[in-house]
Amino acid sequence: QVQLVQSGGGLVQAGGSLRLSCAASGSIFSINAMGWYRQAPGNQRELVARITSDGSTRYADSVKGRSTISREYAKNTVFLQMDSLKPEDTAVYYCNVLLKGSVLSGLYQYWGQGTQVTVSS
Repeated sequence: QVQLVQSGGGLVQAGGSLRLSCAASGSIFSINAMGWYRQAPGNQRELVARITSDGSTRYADSVKGRSTISREYAKNTVFLQMDSLKPEDTAVYYCNVLLKGSVLSGLYQYWGQGTQVTVSS
């Protein structure tokens, strides 16, 4: 089994910063990509940022220039640093990992439990 544990959410004032973290553990052979998605009430889940095994990154247009995704490879952990936060960033943020298991062949996708980020005006 693979588990994703998220932390770092909370309440912050507009213009402030937050750093989200997500640690993957379990039967992992290799990680293809890790990323962050978010879902606000009434909205569909959307990609915020993603980082692949070669270090390439991708960001949603709404957060470009304000966020940075990074990985600590030795701990299978991904971070999302968000600065200059806006009320529209308020959502539940979900960690996502695409990986190959160490027991059975194949590509698997896992989701974290989600963490609430609330930005007050």
